[in-house]
Amino acid sequence: MAVYNAAGSMLPPAVKSLLIANIGIYLLQLGNDQWLLHHFALWPLDLTGRLALYGIPTLFQPWQLISYAFLHGGPLHLLLNMYALWFFGSPMENAWGSRAFTLYYFVCAVGAGFVQLLVASFSGETYPTIGASGGVFGILLAFGMTFPNERLMLLFPPVILKAKWFVILFGAIELWSGVTGTQPGVAHFAHLGGMLFGFILILYWRAHPPLGRSYPP
Repeated sequence: MAVYNAAGSMLPPAVKSLLIANIGIYLLQLGNDQWLLHHFALWPLDLTGRLALYGIPTLFQPWQLISYAFLHGGPLHLLLNMYALWFFGSPMENAWGSRAFTLYYFVCAVGAGFVQLLVASFSGETYPTIGASGGVFGILLAFGMTFPNERLMLLFPPVILKAKWFVILFGAIELWSGVTGTQPGVAHFAHLGGMLFGFILILYWRAHPPLGRSYPP
């Protein structure tokens, strides 16, 4: 994507803290990946303990609805999520303020986790979910709603789109991929869940702006 030049800080404090936390935890994964996945990945609801990681029984725990968003499956997974977090998150934090932005991000991440648990329960999935994508897709939605006519350029293919069409395109791709089973192992419905919970929160903020702010037109 082309770099978006927003007024304000290029690296506001909440985005900076999230980047540091995600990168730091990924570095910990390099030496403790099995233990971190066992305790902090988002495991499907399973009260019998039949799921296992490396032969060790695993169970869903409530804190996993947040902790899963700080784990990543490899350097490319981390890089793509962190770039999108910085690219779309910085202008949103500048527009909303750090407190509201942080609340929004975690609502999207937790909401994505809830949706993934629901989908896993119906589909019988037995693998854990990790990654910041749920929160990132929520931020992408917020960017498209706040700056709908901002022009973005895809790298592959090199096409320029307005932000509102960019969001609709990515949402449609995720829905199609989730329904058809394209890209197995990717939590497409969790991504949509992040967007859904973000949309609900934005609608609430439109009616009840926190701290007297306006959200978004």
